[in-house]
Amino acid sequence: MRALYTILLLVVSNIFMTIAWYGHLKLQAMKVTSSWPLIAVIVVSWGIAFFEYCVQVPANRIGFSGNGGPFNLMQLKVIQEVLTLIVFTVFSVIVFHGQLYWNHAVAFVCLILAVYFVFLK
Repeated sequence: MRALYTILLLVVSNIFMTIAWYGHLKLQAMKVTSSWPLIAVIVVSWGIAFFEYCVQVPANRIGFSGNGGPFNLMQLKVIQEVLTLIVFTVFSVIVFHGQLYWNHAVAFVCLILAVYFVFLK
């Protein structure tokens, strides 16, 4: 169950972080924040990122093998990076109407291979 909780918390943290990093670009395109000073956009992004940290830190504590979790530090990081790219891909397709191409599929296969290799004994 610790593995499942870790992964679910990492997904939630990545949703918050993706919104903090890229959500302002959509708001700017919608003319919501286009007149805001950069510092205001940064402060709002920090506010969103706060919630990311409130989920990320427990995810790493629960999942880390040094705390009784199932993952070593390298495995946690690779899982985090893969989830970051999956969440970002979904976000960019839904929010920015981005397109996926064959090279994106190849990149995802490489990510799956990275996960495979990091879990090898």
